[in-house]
Amino acid sequence: MARLFGPEAVNDAPGFYERLRAKHGPVAPVLVDGDLPAWLVLGYRENLEVLRTPSRFSHDSRIWHCFKENRVAVDSPLMPALAWQPGCLFMDGEEHERLRIAITESMGRLDRRGIRRCVNRSANQLIDDFAGNGQADLVSQFAEQLPLRVMPQLLGMPDESGPGLVEATRDLLRGSETAFKSNEYLVEILEQLVADKRAAPGPDFTSWLMDHSAKLTDEEVVQHLRLVVIAANENTTNLTANTLRTVLTDPRFRASLTGGTMTLPDALEQMLWDDPPTAVAPARWATGDTELAGQSIRVGDMLLLGLAASNADPVIRPDLSVPMHGNRSHLAFGSGPHECPGQDISRAIVDTGIDVLLMRLPDISLAVPESDLKSVSHWIARHLTALPVKFTARRHEGLPASASASGNDAVHSKHTLKGSTAGGPSITNEAPASAPSFGVPGARSSWWGLLKRWLPGK
Repeated sequence: MARLFGPEAVNDAPGFYERLRAKHGPVAPVLVDGDLPAWLVLGYRENLEVLRTPSRFSHDSRIWHCFKENRVAVDSPLMPALAWQPGCLFMDGEEHERLRIAITESMGRLDRRGIRRCVNRSANQLIDDFAGNGQADLVSQFAEQLPLRVMPQLLGMPDESGPGLVEATRDLLRGSETAFKSNEYLVEILEQLVADKRAAPGPDFTSWLMDHSAKLTDEEVVQHLRLVVIAANENTTNLTANTLRTVLTDPRFRASLTGGTMTLPDALEQMLWDDPPTAVAPARWATGDTELAGQSIRVGDMLLLGLAASNADPVIRPDLSVPMHGNRSHLAFGSGPHECPGQDISRAIVDTGIDVLLMRLPDISLAVPESDLKSVSHWIARHLTALPVKFTARRHEGLPASASASGNDAVHSKHTLKGSTAGGPSITNEAPASAPSFGVPGARSSWWGLLKRWLPGK
């Protein structure tokens, strides 16, 4: 049986999925760490069926027969992702709804324009650090750094907490030997944050979650903060790096941008189809004996959601070269009652950050052959290790935070948002119902014209 942790899956994940599909169809048996059995759902329609029917495929990992039979080691790299926790990710029904409402309503109090101002300011600061060098690694110096500059402000954490959160999160998701310790570190940091906010609440997501009428316990707050940190760092970093890589290496992608047939929001959706930041999402467990795509699923069996494989399912995409611009029916953020509630925040960070980068450095290009670009894969995602680029060195220009913001967003406004301070942009919103939405689909971002100048043959 194929091993999801094995070298075949790690070294060539897309090929691994397609070989499984050819042999088993839309649902394939696999082994995870410890040679424990699971089902990898590869088909688009089959993934939707699992995602949208929690009565048959539950989020409650306690029904997994491997847990009941004590076959999972307490320090297994699977434990941080699969062990039951008091959070909405592991619940269904009314209890899930209670916690989900608390998350979505607390996120709704974040000011969308303020988030983009924060991203814009943070992106400019990162670029200032390397703009004078004429070269940079856009993974370690930009894609990995941008979310950690933004997320601590959303959560009400000190900025210096960012690097430690990112390192712990990445190690946890890799399923490494130290994943269990990294998870403990992450939880300790968030427990301290909750304790600090009990003593001194502020205008931030953590305080709002704690104060919500759903009356979350401190443990529930910590687990939901953990979920937000993991999803935001991994998904946003990977989506930023993957999009920049494609802009720099794919002539068809470039042509669509320069020809005006694809805007930056369109480009993000195309990437979410072609290379979703999370390739395999854990997990669901069968509540009873059932059948899925001809496979006999037994009660307590674990099903892993093959999001990347489902987006490439030949049943819905017989020709992968056909553009999917503006099509949000991909499964990159899941579907059904557990669909990612923070996906628009992730889009805003990536959209605004890339816009700023390409405005500031219009002649940026890849500094190594495309064949030199390498990725590290683990069972949940594939992560680009480096993206070396070169450009004309520029001295620090002291750009104001609004100077290079996306042309389709309100960050150009010179008016100060309520609650903002001299130390940085406000990210709160006292009237969430009136908050503007993220960028307008189809609007032309400010760097398209500049992009044309540095593409070959333009």
